[in-house]
Amino acid sequence: MEAAFWDRVVAEGHRLPTDLPLADLTVELTTMLGSADPYQRDMVAFPTLAAWVSEGVYDDLLEGLGDGMTAGLAVGLGEDGTDTVFRRSFSALVLAVVLERAGTLAGTGAGLPDDTLLRWGDRLAGWLVRERDLRGFVLGKGWAHALAHGADALGALAEAPVMGRLELTVLLDVIADRLLEPTRSRLVHGEDDRFAAATLCILRRDLVGMEVLEPWVARLADLSTPTPEGVDDPFLVTGNVQSYLRALHLQLALAPRSPACRADLLLVLIGHLRAANPTYLQ
Repeated sequence: MEAAFWDRVVAEGHRLPTDLPLADLTVELTTMLGSADPYQRDMVAFPTLAAWVSEGVYDDLLEGLGDGMTAGLAVGLGEDGTDTVFRRSFSALVLAVVLERAGTLAGTGAGLPDDTLLRWGDRLAGWLVRERDLRGFVLGKGWAHALAHGADALGALAEAPVMGRLELTVLLDVIADRLLEPTRSRLVHGEDDRFAAATLCILRRDLVGMEVLEPWVARLADLSTPTPEGVDDPFLVTGNVQSYLRALHLQLALAPRSPACRADLLLVLIGHLRAANPTYLQ
């Protein structure tokens, strides 16, 4: 379609055109998800797809759309610094909306099969721990934000009824694995808050107890204190992990809808944060 066509769709509040096949529109929007042009990607493709998903346009096609988005997670996977990150990242963001819609439909008895959601979860987790392009904002091209969008999708997945205690524990491990992954850059574009928000989605299910959470926090905390030894920047991993633990502490303390583990987990987090910051918290 010409640019003017999509400009009109946006101007009309993302109203679904009735004179063209939905399949053709979806193909073009999906292609634009991977565009290096932030207008096409952020202002046209994502908000249009998100609006149509939320409005039920894809209700009979939701499984196919979700499969398409999980396929997008593999486009260029392993590359770093290339434009393929936009397709992966924004596929994850659309997948989050699809998962939210699937949850809404589940309440009406018209939800998706459990094995579909679990399949999407496997693909999402596999992509997130293998993603190598950690850029947040890319000058001239807008938001890449793959890890933040992946965290959003994890949070939406965590709210699915099919995710039981074991599956939610796996999601916690995915978050830890991602944060503990050696990196050449600090995460400074709100990824810590997005992962903390996803963690709260897991915790609010009240299925994972302190017998899991305490060693999980300890695993993260072991790499939250920078040491001056070595030739690498000591804050690359430790800074990312500690920023996440601080964000989790803040959200757990202040966010509404507290999980049942709130009080006990706050004590654990405070203990580890105090130990990791002896200079400031003596």
